[in-house]
Amino acid sequence: MTEVNARSLRLGLIDGDGIGPEVVRAARQVVDEAVAAAGAAPIEWVPLPMGHRAIEEHGDPLPEHTMTALADVDAWILGPHDNASYPPEHRTSVAPGGAIRKRFGLYANIRPARAFKGVRAAAPDIDLVIVRENSEGFYADRNMFAGSGEFRPTEDVAMAVGVVTRQGCERIAHQALRLAESRRKRLTIVHKANVLPLTMGLFRDVCYEIAHGYPGVRVDDEHVDATAAHLVRAAADYDVVVTENLFGDILSDLAGELSGSLGLAASLNCSAERAMAQAVHGAAPTLAGRNRANPVALQLSSAMLLRWLGTRDHNGALGHAAERIERAVAATFEAGIATADLGGLSSTSEFTEQVCARVHRR
Repeated sequence: MTEVNARSLRLGLIDGDGIGPEVVRAARQVVDEAVAAAGAAPIEWVPLPMGHRAIEEHGDPLPEHTMTALADVDAWILGPHDNASYPPEHRTSVAPGGAIRKRFGLYANIRPARAFKGVRAAAPDIDLVIVRENSEGFYADRNMFAGSGEFRPTEDVAMAVGVVTRQGCERIAHQALRLAESRRKRLTIVHKANVLPLTMGLFRDVCYEIAHGYPGVRVDDEHVDATAAHLVRAAADYDVVVTENLFGDILSDLAGELSGSLGLAASLNCSAERAMAQAVHGAAPTLAGRNRANPVALQLSSAMLLRWLGTRDHNGALGHAAERIERAVAATFEAGIATADLGGLSSTSEFTEQVCARVHRR
């Protein structure tokens, strides 16, 4: 084992709300098994409060000491939050996930969508990645230095500011093009420059400019409405899609459902220095504590986190651990084992036990 592989990683662990504690626990179990099987050093976990529990104990859904602690760990796993159910005084502030993304500059949201054998999918041949710009666009919680990007000049008029910068376009284009180089070498730029020629036109044009530095990647572009229709009809045509914040959020949910369920929809929020694993789905409070939640999205998000850390730290064992998780999940589905949302009979813990057992198989 190399000196790099011997270094123990410190990973933050944030349960969140609803089914969060159950799926976070399931992700931790699978990561621990995969890291051990790959020969990497054990993970040092750092539990941190967020959400309803944090409100009860600290009077804040995202305490400052949680933010401070996140700055001192290598990366972290974030469970879902249910800020719509927070007490009224905590609903007007930025949602915890958005606040964390903004604080640590996590400008890229990487969301793969693939179908698995054994899972019924509307698009059984889908295998794509949507790279979503995560810091600008029309999202009011993250597009202004101070204050909100939404405002009401009169009682009957509401307005939103959309922000697109050259720097934001350049860095997300690099992220998407590097990913395309490692896959099937095709990138689709998705925009709406026909009706938003300045903002979306800048996004499209800068992505093409950066693409000149990646001559091995074939690049084209589409309007977002055409992409939505094309995804439904021929999702297999896509490899890597790069788009702005709002479009990326919508298209990735569509792609997740086409692959079988949002319960499979993994994602990684990252910059060049920081990364956070966070499933696309919400907190599903009606399922909380019932051991019925599908843990796959956060397990696959955690595999993405391990791969990102392995690349950053030149630690091949972490990349192997990520591969073990992904293969184990696929093999579990292929064996006909699934949770209730996918038509199976397994509980959250039973499914996780099956994945853990397969993590150790070659």
